Amino acid sequence: MTNSLIQWLRHISFLIRKEMLTIIKEPANRVILIAPAFLQAVLFGYAATYDVNHVDYAVLDQSRSQSSIEILSHLDGTGVFNRTATLTSSAQIAQTVMDGKALMVLTFPPDFEDKLNQGLASPMQVILDGRNSSTAGAAASYISAVVTGFNQRSAGPSAMNVVVRAWYNPNFESRWGIMPTLIAALSMIQTLLLSALSVAREREQGTFDQLLVTPFTPMQLLVGKAIPPVLVGLVQSTIILLIILFWFRIPMNGSFLVLYTGLLCFNIAAVGLGLSISAVSINMQQAMLYTFLLIMPLMLLSGLLTPVQTMPDLLNTLTYANPLRFAIDLVRRVYLEGAGFADIAFDFIPMLALAVVTMPLAAWLFRNRLY
Repeated sequence: MTNSLIQWLRHISFLIRKEMLTIIKEPANRVILIAPAFLQAVLFGYAATYDVNHVDYAVLDQSRSQSSIEILSHLDGTGVFNRTATLTSSAQIAQTVMDGKALMVLTFPPDFEDKLNQGLASPMQVILDGRNSSTAGAAASYISAVVTGFNQRSAGPSAMNVVVRAWYNPNFESRWGIMPTLIAALSMIQTLLLSALSVAREREQGTFDQLLVTPFTPMQLLVGKAIPPVLVGLVQSTIILLIILFWFRIPMNGSFLVLYTGLLCFNIAAVGLGLSISAVSINMQQAMLYTFLLIMPLMLLSGLLTPVQTMPDLLNTLTYANPLRFAIDLVRRVYLEGAGFADIAFDFIPMLALAVVTMPLAAWLFRNRLY
C-alpha cells in the first residue's frame, strides 16, 4: 500500500513537472506569469477606489454675499473640491453638467444672506450628476457636513438647509449608473476573446497552413475573421440592453441609432486588438493568456468601477488608449442623458483611431505569419 502511494505521488510529480516546463518554456509565458500580478496590484491600488478625493464643481452665486463666499472658501480649502466654472445664469447649469465639466453645481439665491440675517432658513441648491452615483452621493455628504459646520458657527442648526437634486439618476440608484456600462463592457470580453482565438485556433489545429492554398488574400481572410466577432459583440450588447430595459426597467432616453453606431465603432476597435493578439500568439493558450492580461487593465481604466477623473494623472493619460473608456462614456450619455451625435462626437475619435491602428497592424502581422 505504501509503495503504491509513493508510485502514485511520483506520477503526479512527473505530471506537475511537465506542466510547469510547458508553462515556463516560452519566454512570453514567463513574462505573463509576473506582469499580470504586478499590473493588477498597481492598478487596483490607484484606480479601484471609491474614496472621493477630487470633485469638480461649478457655482452660480446670485447672492454674492459674505456668507456664500465663506462657504465657497471652505469648500475650496478642503482640497477635494475644485471649482471649474463660475456661472452667471441658471441657463448655463444644464450644459455644464451635460458636458461633464462639473459633477455638481451650487446655487445661492439672491436673498440667501438676507434670510440668514432675519433668522430664517435659507436654501442652497445642489445639483448633482447622478451618472456617477457613488461619487455624487459622497459629494452630497461632504456638502451636508460643510452646511452643518456653517450652521454651528453662525445662526444655529436651522440657519441654512440644502436642497439636493440629482440629474439622470434621481433616486441615486447605483444600478442606473452601472447597468448601461455593461452594454459595452461585457460584450468586449467575448469579442476580444473570440477574435484573439481565431488565428491561434487555426495554427493550433494545424489548418493554418491550408490557408496558403486558398484563393483569398490575407486582407480578405482578416476581414472574414473580423466580422463574426463584431456581430457577436452587437448581439450580446442587444441582449444586455433588453435585460436593462425590460427586466430592470431602467428607461433609455437616447437614440438606438446613436447607441449602435458607437457600439459598432467600439467593437471594430476591440476586434483589431484581438486579431493583433491572435496574429502573434503561437497557440490558443497563449492567446487566452494575452487576452486576460489585457482585459483587467482595460476594465480598471475604463471608468466602469470608479470615475476616470479621480485617477492619478498618469493613469488618466493612459485611458486615452483604452476604447472601453470612451464606449462606456458614450453608452452612459446616450442611455441616461439622451445625448446625440454632436454631444458625443469626441468619444468616436479615440475608438476610430485605435481601429485605424490595430486593424492594419493585425493585417501586417497576419500577412507576415501567413507567408
